[in-house]
Amino acid sequence: MPEGPEVENAELREELEEEKETERQGDSLLKAIALTTALFAALAAVAALMAGGTVNEALVLKTEATQLQNQASDQWTAYQAKGIKSAIQAAIAATWAASGKSVPPELAGEQNRYATEQKEIAMVAKEKEAERDRKSDEAAHLLHQHHRFANGVALFQVAIALAAIAALTRTRVIWLVSVAVGLGGATLFVITIV
Repeated sequence: MPEGPEVENAELREELEEEKETERQGDSLLKAIALTTALFAALAAVAALMAGGTVNEALVLKTEATQLQNQASDQWTAYQAKGIKSAIQAAIAATWAASGKSVPPELAGEQNRYATEQKEIAMVAKEKEAERDRKSDEAAHLLHQHHRFANGVALFQVAIALAAIAALTRTRVIWLVSVAVGLGGATLFVITIV
């Protein structure tokens, strides 16, 4: 009879050792999951801040571009007004000439002044439009960056969710998928910063 319990104890000890080993492996997996999850969460936070910053800056630039467009439109309106005034002076001069009278010299001077002012106004309007285009292009670039940062944040969030599932099920394969998705988010994040 003494031999029976010894066999059961040996089997029991073996089972306990296997369970301890499985638990150690599970603990190391949980630690790895926790570490990668923390890293992805930190990167997601930074990416979210950068996404917010780029979209805010893009909105400011778009607002400035709109203001510049309004200023350019005002300049073109002034340009047209000077053109109308010049045409009126030309019509008055034509009336004088048609009636056989000599055209007063101030009429020609006024017409020349309006033409000169028109050229100056056109230059200012074109400068405003060029500046508008620069700001609009820069805003478009920042919006593109914003979308990349936002996509990176989404990938980090998916990686974190997968890591949570991996931790609950203690499944290494799901954790590896989580790491792959998180690395995709990190790659997108780094590409966008550079």
